[in-house]
Order: sequence, then C-alpha cells, then structure tokens
Amino acid sequence: MKKLIPPLLAAVLFTGLAHIILSCSQQAVPSDSCGHQLVDPNATAETRALYRNLKNVAETHVLFGHQDALAYGVGRRDNMNSFSDVRDVSGSHPALYGWDIGHIAFDNNIDSIPFSQMIRFIKEGHTRGGVITISWHEMHNGPDKQVWSRDPVPALMLPGGEMHEEFRERLDMVGDFFSALRDNNGRPIPVIFRPWHEHNGDWFWWGNHNTTEEEFVSLWQYTVHYLRDTLSVNHLLYAISPDRSRMATAHCHNDFLYAYPGDEYVDIIGLDNYWDVGRSQSHLDSVPRKVQDSLFLLSLRTLVEIAEERNKIPALTETGNDCVSENDWFTKRLLRPIKEDPQASKIAYLLVWRNAWKTHFFAPYPGHDSAADFVRFREDELILFEDDLPPMYQK
Repeated sequence: MKKLIPPLLAAVLFTGLAHIILSCSQQAVPSDSCGHQLVDPNATAETRALYRNLKNVAETHVLFGHQDALAYGVGRRDNMNSFSDVRDVSGSHPALYGWDIGHIAFDNNIDSIPFSQMIRFIKEGHTRGGVITISWHEMHNGPDKQVWSRDPVPALMLPGGEMHEEFRERLDMVGDFFSALRDNNGRPIPVIFRPWHEHNGDWFWWGNHNTTEEEFVSLWQYTVHYLRDTLSVNHLLYAISPDRSRMATAHCHNDFLYAYPGDEYVDIIGLDNYWDVGRSQSHLDSVPRKVQDSLFLLSLRTLVEIAEERNKIPALTETGNDCVSENDWFTKRLLRPIKEDPQASKIAYLLVWRNAWKTHFFAPYPGHDSAADFVRFREDELILFEDDLPPMYQK
C-alpha cells in the first residue's frame, strides 16, 4: 500500500456567529469564508464529506476509476458474481466505480446489467470505501427512441412540452434508483451524478445538433430541481463533462463552458478526452506523439484552471485507449503528462471506460500485453486505487 496523505483534520470554529456556523455546516471545503456551496444545500453529511475529501485528496493524488467494474470482465459475465479485470491485474479494485442508468424504465441498463445487480455491486464497492459515479445514456420517447439519435426532442421534454410527462416519469424512476442506494446502516450512498454528458457533441439526442444552448441549460437545471427539490434526493454531487473532440483548441474557455448551466448547478467540472490519447491508430500515426501529449496536457491544464476559477473539483471524467493498443499507454500516455505537470495533477480522478469484450476494453485483463505497465501505473505514488483510499465519507 502507498503512503497515504495525513488524516483530514476537522475544522474547529471559534466564532460566535451562529448564522455563519449554520452556513458552514452545509459547505464542503474551507476557504476564505466557507468554501464551495454544494448544488444541494441539504446534501447528506456523507455527501458533503465526499466532496471535501475529493478536493483534499486532489492536492496530492488522483483516483483511478473504471466503468462497469464488478459487473463483468473480458470474457467473464454472469450478472451474479462480481468480476474485476482491474483487481485481477493490479491486486486492487479501482478507487472509483463508474455505472450507467440508461434504460432506467427496463430491467437491464444500456450495458445489459440488471439494475437489481447494479445496486448490489454499488453497495459492495461503497462498503469497501470506493467512490461511485453514475452517467445516464438515456433513450427518449421520440420516433427513434435511442440515445444516439437526431430527434429534436429536448425542447419537448421541458415543462409545457408534449413529452414532459414522460420525462418526469423517467426522473421518478431515477429518483427511486438513487433512493435504493443505501449502506448497511440505511444511510444514502453518495453518488457523483453525470447526466447529459458530452453535450457539446453531435451523437446524443441532447447534443448541440438537436437543441439550443438555452434549451440544454434548461434541461440540466430542470433535472437538478426535480431530483433535489421535488424528490428530495440529497446524496448527489453533480458533474458536467463536455467532450474534447468538439473543442476548437485544447485551451478554449468558451468551448469548455458551452451550455454551462451555472455555478449553482455544478459541483464537478469534468472533461471526456479520448481525442488526444485514444483515437484510432491511423489518426495517432498521423499526429506526432509529442503533439498528442502536449494537447492532452493543455486540455487538463485548462480544465483545472476553469475549475479553480469557479471553485469546483476538476476531473477527467472519461478517457482511454480502446483495446489498449500501446503497451505503455497507462504510464507514458496517461500518467506521465499528468504527473509531470503541477497543474494537471490537480484533477481529482480519472475514469477509463468499460471492459466489454476482447475487441472493446479500456483496462488490461489478465494476460494482456499492457498488464505489466498497468501494474507500474497502479504503483505510482500519484495514483490511488481502492486499497489506497483514505476514508472518503468521514469529516
């Protein structure tokens, strides 16, 4: 196990101003006053602690995450037993577990994981101290009914639109799912919720080809208001994550903040970046490696800069190289640019996508040529896996 950061010290307040004490009790990170106001001022104590600890850990470490870990591994799946290629290669589960609630109206999610089993896996990871993040590849009720569609439906889902009632029903199901996530003591399990991701792209129905910037902002804000204020789901941190591929440059603030719903609606500013590190081999061969690395680093520096300006947590919410085509990808392409730059290394976590099958995976499985490099990545002092984590849900 790596040497961990010192235990987080509880802040001791000596002020006699009761209203400041009350206000700070619902804040996450001490600063000149009380720090960041969470999107949900009534967030549970464990959710506030998660935010505070993520921000503190990010000063010295980066959490490693993997999508659909526990649900299956390359060549292994039965929806009953948990599997983890990450654990079997590295000796530890990931620190961050990524899940998706797309197809919330059905028994199985978009990746064919039964929701009942997903709940069990989420509880399992949380019990060991892992962090949970959930995205939402949701279908819609328009003609195409797919997440990857060009039906111009977002405006129809807002209040007054003909699809609004169906949308509210989906949100009710989302609320029920989140409410079912409870630990062994009955306390809600904190979740980093990342809806409507990659909204600056043109591949999802909520993307910029189907909706105006104003309509997307309304969709995001309505989602927050309904879950938080109508359903009283108070254990969520909200993460927004534009996609690097639709940014004109790696250092364009306007592109990063396209359709940004406002600071009061965001806790974590993320970035999905396969573009600079994981595109097709034919493209990678056409761009000098130094250029790729410099663009990746610049995108992370810009992400951290924007997050710090707004007192948010920065995170590399999705990344990866499909099939891990470079055997040193984890240490050279992913770790080195982050580790060698004091600003880029301030991201709180990074998440690689799922291990679906032998032609679609983002973490090595036992016997893969990149396994040894992944172990070196796991052993680096900067990177935290599950068994390196300090308590993430305590003050």
